[in-house]
Amino acid sequence: MQKILLKLLMMVLVPVALPAADRPNVVYILADDMGYGDVGALNPDGKIPTPNIDRIAKEGMVFTDAHSGSSVCTPTRYGIVTGRYAWRVKPQGVLGGTSPAMITPDRLTVAGFLKAQGYQTACVGKWHMGMDMALAGKGKDEVDWAKPIQNGPVAAGFDYYYGIPASLDMAPYVYIENDRFTAVPTRKTKGESGYPFYRPGPIADDFEIEQVLPRLTDKAVRYILDHAKQDKPFFLYFPLTGPHTPVIPTPEFKGKTTLGDYGDFCVEVDAMVGKVLAALDQAGIAQDTWIVFTSDNGCSPQARFDHLLPLGHNPSFLFRGHKADIFEGGHRVPFVMRWPGKIKAGSQSKEPVCLTDLMATCADLVGRKLPDTAGEDSVSMLPAMLGKAQPLRAAVVHHSINGSFAIRQGPWKLAFCSGSGGWSDPKPNSAEAKKLPSIQLYDLSADIAEQRNVAADHPEVVQRMTDLLQGYADSGRSTPGAAQKNDIPVDIWRNAKK
Repeated sequence: MQKILLKLLMMVLVPVALPAADRPNVVYILADDMGYGDVGALNPDGKIPTPNIDRIAKEGMVFTDAHSGSSVCTPTRYGIVTGRYAWRVKPQGVLGGTSPAMITPDRLTVAGFLKAQGYQTACVGKWHMGMDMALAGKGKDEVDWAKPIQNGPVAAGFDYYYGIPASLDMAPYVYIENDRFTAVPTRKTKGESGYPFYRPGPIADDFEIEQVLPRLTDKAVRYILDHAKQDKPFFLYFPLTGPHTPVIPTPEFKGKTTLGDYGDFCVEVDAMVGKVLAALDQAGIAQDTWIVFTSDNGCSPQARFDHLLPLGHNPSFLFRGHKADIFEGGHRVPFVMRWPGKIKAGSQSKEPVCLTDLMATCADLVGRKLPDTAGEDSVSMLPAMLGKAQPLRAAVVHHSINGSFAIRQGPWKLAFCSGSGGWSDPKPNSAEAKKLPSIQLYDLSADIAEQRNVAADHPEVVQRMTDLLQGYADSGRSTPGAAQKNDIPVDIWRNAKK
């Protein structure tokens, strides 16, 4: 079986190289905590208008089975930028605003790879993968604001960076340009602003929470206009700060939906996508640009599902759970893309894909092969994008906030925990979870809501998928190539009993 799977992987990973003249600009927009059901093109019963994201879907392709590398923020972002599952380097969870860099200097990133192929590279927005800030004292908030930042975005292959170090509710509240803080915080917020999860810490005078998303969008638009039609294509990674908490739509978007602030903030996120599309049109490079919109994980419960569901809107669509969970609602994300003339307008793919797949796809775009030491969990989506009917990957690995694993192969999904592995019920270590089997097997073709655990009925499927996941863990990769070392020990059984 393993030989058959390896042969299959080798077959589907043959590069689909494009001529140099066809190398597109790449714009990758990553929403923060936006659910699958929050996008109109994916949820016809949703109550949030998203005309700009829907435009990308209408003029391009929708992937209906796309997954973030984790059901929370930091690990997903690591996977996007490196093409590697984050559980190989960090157990689980998210970093703080002053956490050290997660990406090591020797790790090739998608930005570094494209830069070596002649691309201009930029990141505008929320980083949240750690960076090494010089400290002026022993406390984590005692940053030396005058000294350069080490091992941040510009050290990870980006020619230009403008943004914030972590989530919009995490200190320090100060902008960073390239490897320097743009201001010195003059005070400390005490978290008394009334915003949910607005953590206390240093804040600069020019840092207005409500204006961060529009300001970052303006920077992204300016980058596009300044770099359009130059002699080099560009790669712009644009990780947004919304609709993650604090849920704070600007006044012009207040009341745009019947759902309250969360719905209105999603409308604002869509409007920011619209500004990027308008910039591409204005610059005359829409035809030459591959643009992607997706989200880093499922919707957060801070969106208040108890308020949204009675109003007829489910951010998780048909799926069980939400952000942080091993269930589909934790990691199945909206994923739409457009590349006029290459991707057929109004098309759809049901191929399972992962956000780690950006790196291998970019390698295909430029006709280059990744080294064995890079993109170990990245599979090219280009065949599906070009309408070539063939399976892309043997399996996708999922990970929850408490480090629980799951693996998806065809219709089968095997989870190595008894509950959600996250924030929804049954919560880890709860009385309810302790009464349940320690592994869960679902046939998603018949049970997309993950209601019937059929592990006891299909021991052969459980064994096959367990062996496959263990092989991925042991070999340091889930794609063909020389075995690599994980940065930390990996235990797929950490939250289940063998």
